[in-house]
Amino acid sequence: MSFPVTRPRRLRQSELLRSFVQETRLSPSNFIYPLFVCPGSGVKREIASMPGNFHFSVDRIGEECREVAALGIPAVILFGIPEKKDETGSGAYDERGIVPQAIRAIREAVGKKLLIVCDVCLCEYTSHGHCGLIKGGVVKDGEVDNDSTLKLLARVAVSYARAGADIVAPSDMMDGRVAAIRQALDDESLSNTAILAYSAKYASAFYGPFRDAADSAPQFGDRRSYQMDPANQREALREIALDIEEGADMVMVKPALPYLDVICRARQEFNCPLAAYQVSGEFSMIVAAAKLGWIDQERAMMESLIAIRRAGADVILTYFAKDAARLLAC
Repeated sequence: MSFPVTRPRRLRQSELLRSFVQETRLSPSNFIYPLFVCPGSGVKREIASMPGNFHFSVDRIGEECREVAALGIPAVILFGIPEKKDETGSGAYDERGIVPQAIRAIREAVGKKLLIVCDVCLCEYTSHGHCGLIKGGVVKDGEVDNDSTLKLLARVAVSYARAGADIVAPSDMMDGRVAAIRQALDDESLSNTAILAYSAKYASAFYGPFRDAADSAPQFGDRRSYQMDPANQREALREIALDIEEGADMVMVKPALPYLDVICRARQEFNCPLAAYQVSGEFSMIVAAAKLGWIDQERAMMESLIAIRRAGADVILTYFAKDAARLLAC
């Protein structure tokens, strides 16, 4: 029946009533917190373009993870910054490299209280900043060689799994990388290591602060020949389907807020855990606008996270994880 019998505002009169009928729930258990691991000792250095986020040396990463676990956040995802870069990104698959060291340090600090997810890519480790090998070894204006890159990505995943990672997360957008990683893990008796695939990763303008933090900007060209065109939605569903077929246990849409429609379609189409990455540019825009007094940071943060959950994401990778967890505990 219509007004005045029907009054939707009846259920909005108080915080308790609004919470009682709330359709979408947000919890710290929905979050993965990204962490940047760097060389050195005693390092906790704020990232200028991502206020409140830091580079941590291996000896400081454990204390950060103890705090994360205490807030009820179940997982972290690690991004490594090596001492040296080269054309093949060898630091990424070095079993004594920065990420395997960090995995062991986190295990020592928190045991099994946190899931450790490791980003699998070469871009932070290559001197040219691309996510794969360059065809013919010709760096300037060269083409990223999909097929030769697969073996290296598999080596990266195996090195992280051996060190104790629970989940490996290929973010490179090379065709066939999930199958290559799954086969390599199984061949090494690491079949319990799960794969979270960055399945629909768009060639986005919102990655700028991350590339500053990870020193991973391409030294020539861009990544549009392998990351997805922002105009395409149906292609994202195809990419997700292919990754599931190749053995992905979880899939991801990245970025999140500009691609809520893709998250929604993916939730409708696929019956597997779905993640979304609220990327550095999304985070930094909110923080910057709040510092200028244009928006309320806490409200904008929570509204954005609720929107991602409402669209259908089970898991949200977000730099707001600690702040949101504290607010949800109040």
